[in-house]
Amino acid sequence: MGDDIQREVACKVVKGLLDTPGKLGYVDDDSIDGIVPDYAILEEIDYKYPATNAYITYVTRGCIRKCPFCAVHRIEPEFRHYSSIKEQVDEISSRYGAKKDLLLLDNNVLASDRFADIIAEIKSLGFERGATFSYNSKGGRTVTAQRYVDFNQGLDGRLLTEEKMALLSEIAIRPLRIAFDDIAYKDLYIENVRLAAKYGITHLSNYVLFNYLDTPDDFYERLKINIRLNEELGLRIFSFPMRYVDLKSKNRLVDTPGNLGKNWTKKQLRSIQCILHATHGVVGAKRPFFEKAFGQDIQEFNKIALMPEDYIMHRYRHEDDGSVDRWWQQLNDLSTQDKEEALSIVLSNDFRKIPYIYSSTPVMQFLEHYLVGYEKQLNLFADAQLGDRTADFVIRDKVSLNNQVGDLQSPTYIH
Repeated sequence: MGDDIQREVACKVVKGLLDTPGKLGYVDDDSIDGIVPDYAILEEIDYKYPATNAYITYVTRGCIRKCPFCAVHRIEPEFRHYSSIKEQVDEISSRYGAKKDLLLLDNNVLASDRFADIIAEIKSLGFERGATFSYNSKGGRTVTAQRYVDFNQGLDGRLLTEEKMALLSEIAIRPLRIAFDDIAYKDLYIENVRLAAKYGITHLSNYVLFNYLDTPDDFYERLKINIRLNEELGLRIFSFPMRYVDLKSKNRLVDTPGNLGKNWTKKQLRSIQCILHATHGVVGAKRPFFEKAFGQDIQEFNKIALMPEDYIMHRYRHEDDGSVDRWWQQLNDLSTQDKEEALSIVLSNDFRKIPYIYSSTPVMQFLEHYLVGYEKQLNLFADAQLGDRTADFVIRDKVSLNNQVGDLQSPTYIH
């Protein structure tokens, strides 16, 4: 990865952590890794960073795993088991004022052989279970709020034990993030969620890697498992689907070699992007919202994935005017040969060529559904590749998405 950068840019790539002075070659070169974050930067941008009121730091570095889809073991090749964060927390408080929450960016904290010491330090810093934080509002009123600890990069479910879950339950963790990257870990994932419920941890989040070695069906199943667990255990589990992109890729376009999983099509990925746009990338905890977005079962999910974008983005309008039913009926009325031809075009997700296709009348009538709203989108966006367009799909559900999402923060990158 470093060699690729050096071939593209005239620079010297410093590999590994900047955890000792002198690595950058400057006279006053400090240990960059230990420098306190400059929170003042957040006041200079228009975007409201959601974790402004949090101590942002690391307790460990690196990861013991070498997952092919992850960059951590390349960027931080050596696992560092423990570094005290007290000095950095104190320095942040001194410069920028006390913070309500603790945001830890560790990539695999459970791999630390000093995990018990880490939990003890977190508690000593005022983030024990039930901890609160008081501050004066702009109106001069004293406000008291719950404190939260967030291992933002997630926990490795393969390393979770009952002893470690008991320790996690001693701190103000919210949410508990667990990766669910492969359906092969289904039983282990469910076991970990049940263990969390046993120890009173009710707000959870998980990262769902897709477009790697998985299939669309098992992607749906992983999301649906959380809905079932929410209902069974009275939890609030939110999923963050994370689309795989080749680490060597210089962009996120699916036409770039390596960015399209062997079991996925461009249309399926684009359809999921349209759905997730409505939820800001989060899959909510409530069944009605989930089933309207992703379908009541795998069959309906696959049907939604084939829908024209405008029918996904404006679902209710096209259901109400009969367009969705006509589209589905026309697809099923096609002959075997015509259906194969039509679906090859749909799954390519390139509808710009439809006006120039010469095919049977039934095929052309079916493909016309994919031109609905498409001209407007092409005017708005120069390129119709995946990732270059946004959707305004809104599900008319009575459940407020804001209430569902609560105080979850988006992950920086997947572990």
